[in-house]
Amino acid sequence: MASKIFNMIFFSLLISSFAIIQMATAGDADIPSDFIIPQNVTTVDGNFFTFIGLRSIVGSNPPPTFKASKASLVEFPALNGHSVSYAVLQFPAGTTNPPHIHPRSAELLFLVDGTLQVGFVDTTNKLFNQTLQTGDIFVFHKGLVHFQYNADANNSALAISAFGSANAGTISIPNTLFTTGIDDTILAKSFKTNVATIQALKAGLTRAVLKKTFKKLDHDVNIENFMRSRITLRPISLKLLFVVEIKSMIL
Repeated sequence: MASKIFNMIFFSLLISSFAIIQMATAGDADIPSDFIIPQNVTTVDGNFFTFIGLRSIVGSNPPPTFKASKASLVEFPALNGHSVSYAVLQFPAGTTNPPHIHPRSAELLFLVDGTLQVGFVDTTNKLFNQTLQTGDIFVFHKGLVHFQYNADANNSALAISAFGSANAGTISIPNTLFTTGIDDTILAKSFKTNVATIQALKAGLTRAVLKKTFKKLDHDVNIENFMRSRITLRPISLKLLFVVEIKSMIL
């Protein structure tokens, strides 16, 4: 009897140890030093550990469309190996952060101003949603599809998201499905619709990407005319097509 009790205790401790180890290794890989210095950095001082890329947001007016301003490994190399990053999410009235996934981290969202409708879907296809008020915090789990929506037609919203990885990654569901060259027939059968509907969805995303791209390039272009004259929807990478067509037009 004593032997059985001992075995049960030992087995429980073993399972607990595995759980603790799994939790300890859930973030970015550990580093054998205090911090990592990129090869192209010659001087390390307080400036290296300071990120100023979000200063322009303070006191500014809301952007015309949803905007995510990140402080991740790409923008802030000092985060390398520290399992943390931030994003400031700006929601003009009536805008959304479309369904997406962060494959390498959970997300902890703090609503600084306004209201947001948020939610995620678990692996059993159950939706968990909530309407957040200013000061609320909501957690989106690693690898699960989630979204945020400012349903207020008159007021903007502002949120800050923290991640347990310096490079959480973002996979946009609409862009992944409709701008990566997946064949129209495959998408039509998957969504139980027709090819014409799929092509209309692709065209809508094409316009959105082009408008955002031309705005960054500071070019005033009639998007509808550009699309009619330049773009034919076909099963290739639309993102590559955008870059080629934009470059050829500008040059």
